[in-house]
Amino acid sequence: MGKITGFLEIDREQNRKEPASDRIRHQGEFTIPMSNSRIIDQAARCMDCGVPYCHGNTGCPVHSQIPDCNDLIYHGNWEEATRSLYSTNNFPEFTGRICPAPCEEACVLNLEDSPVSIKTIEQAIADNAIKNGWVIPRPAKKATGKKVAIVGSGPAGLAAAQQLTRVGHEVHIFEREAKPGGLLRYGIPDFKLEKHHIDFRIEQLLAEGIIFHFNENIGVTRSLKMLRDNHDAVLLCGGSEHPREVGCKGAELSNVHFAMPYLILQNRINENEDVSHIQPISAANKHVVVIGGGDTASDCVGTAIRQGAIAVTQLDIRPQPPIKEDKLSSWPFWAIKMRTSSSQAEGAIREFSTASMEIIGNENGQASFVKCTKVDEKRQAIKGTEFNIKADLVLMAIGFAHPIFEGMLEELGADLDARKNLLADEFTYKTSVDGVYCSGDMRRGQSLVVWAIREGRQAARSIDLNLMGRTDLPL
Repeated sequence: MGKITGFLEIDREQNRKEPASDRIRHQGEFTIPMSNSRIIDQAARCMDCGVPYCHGNTGCPVHSQIPDCNDLIYHGNWEEATRSLYSTNNFPEFTGRICPAPCEEACVLNLEDSPVSIKTIEQAIADNAIKNGWVIPRPAKKATGKKVAIVGSGPAGLAAAQQLTRVGHEVHIFEREAKPGGLLRYGIPDFKLEKHHIDFRIEQLLAEGIIFHFNENIGVTRSLKMLRDNHDAVLLCGGSEHPREVGCKGAELSNVHFAMPYLILQNRINENEDVSHIQPISAANKHVVVIGGGDTASDCVGTAIRQGAIAVTQLDIRPQPPIKEDKLSSWPFWAIKMRTSSSQAEGAIREFSTASMEIIGNENGQASFVKCTKVDEKRQAIKGTEFNIKADLVLMAIGFAHPIFEGMLEELGADLDARKNLLADEFTYKTSVDGVYCSGDMRRGQSLVVWAIREGRQAARSIDLNLMGRTDLPL
């Protein structure tokens, strides 16, 4: 695919970033898109692989036809590349920005540490498609007379809704918040995904006939039974929102918070929402300690730096990974190696093999220090390695355990899996309750945006097949 000798002649390039000294002064996206001619050069690097691992389960959960897209871009056929991309992915402008790109890890050229810049190319295709007016509403030509309720308007819910409405079902989305998008809107910082991308998509979905119901916390504002009684199928896409506990003393102190309320508050401020009723959380002029080493912790780091933190320290209980992975034992899978996020590169202090033992408070009930210790490979404390880190604000970001049970899931009473996620078949997405389906993080646990989109699309296919006895939606 692409130019046969492109990978030998053209160096790998990605979208450049604003300097850290500039980007930390605002909340917006900071990548600088390439010109179309440079994108074409990058697409030319795609090899004619015998087995293109980039677009199978190994590399891309939504099975984007990556070699085909690259070949089309190399030949200047942007519109056909758009059709190819959208055939498997409803929202490539999201994935092109916030997906960690396992496709690039699986690229054959990654054996030489220079994979095709698939994520950069995908974002360029998606942005060009919107700019050129190729992304338009595509309402169904004929109604089926069937109604489907979807709970949650994150990527799984939105993808499922678009698939179902395009085959003629009447789709209602019930969203707990005042605006749609789920964690895309409220959990992902603007510097990674500006929210006008979501707004554009919602306008398209509205024009296709999807009906949104906001401020609807199902199981609280209205019962799940009402949805089941008034719809032919119900799909639950509520996400995995119950945070994991750090498990150390002092978590109850007034300036210790879970990551998500902190990130959500900043996103609400960016959206000019009324936050007068919400407890303020700010890193301005503070020493901040972030407990956790994943993407959410990194988002906290970037947000704290933009708010004007004096210092940000990130604690990771895992050992520092190797600078370079062993390709022969890891490729084409996601490798454990030293990675530095854009937020961490903005000035975070990173402590590996470090456990937080206790958050020490002052006489006012506020955190002052985090007592830490180094740990061995079994995560056991190493005697004599204790130390304290000054902390005026502590953010706990070690992931999410399972969905929230209170309200909707309590009422549903469906079976759960061993990790306390809602149990649903991985092929049909059916729960143990007749007529109720589940997809996304609520089913599989916290995961990537591409997995949410894939599961939403597949759940839509299963629902359509069960309602109509046949389906034209892709597998």
